[in-house]
Amino acid sequence: MTDSQKTPSGLVWLWLSLLLLAVDMLTKYVVMNNMQLGESIAILPVFNFTYMHNYGAAFSFLSEAGGWQRYFLSFIAIAISVLLTFWLKRLAANQWVLCLAYAMVLGGAVGNLLDRLIHGYVIDFLHFYYQNWHYPAFNVADMAIVGGAGLLIFDAFTSSDKKEGKQA
Repeated sequence: MTDSQKTPSGLVWLWLSLLLLAVDMLTKYVVMNNMQLGESIAILPVFNFTYMHNYGAAFSFLSEAGGWQRYFLSFIAIAISVLLTFWLKRLAANQWVLCLAYAMVLGGAVGNLLDRLIHGYVIDFLHFYYQNWHYPAFNVADMAIVGGAGLLIFDAFTSSDKKEGKQA
């Protein structure tokens, strides 16, 4: 097989990371420029756009840590992004579930990383609730990370089933 016939690496999936990053940054820009911090716009009886700053990680973990968490969480995001890019390079582009998962997590990680580096916090605005119960606000980058993680779990279960089937 010649080099021109090789299957391309998973790096071709970086287009998805860039698309998710662009959508994330665009939505955050619109929120920042059209809403006041803390402002909430009712969209549905269980969903609002609520402009918030998150100084911590998921569910505001470490948000009251005094500032060091910005650098710690940024370092983790950079390390994960480098690792995911390395893994994408080693994958064949036709391994679409893993490539899709890595590209989604990478796009989300970079989106939140840019927020931390530029602002010192992550901009959140998607807010679901029911009566007195409120799910913590999140953003497009968070959705990409969770979706990618879900695909990784899916792949872990389905690829182990395939391996067991071959051994039987």
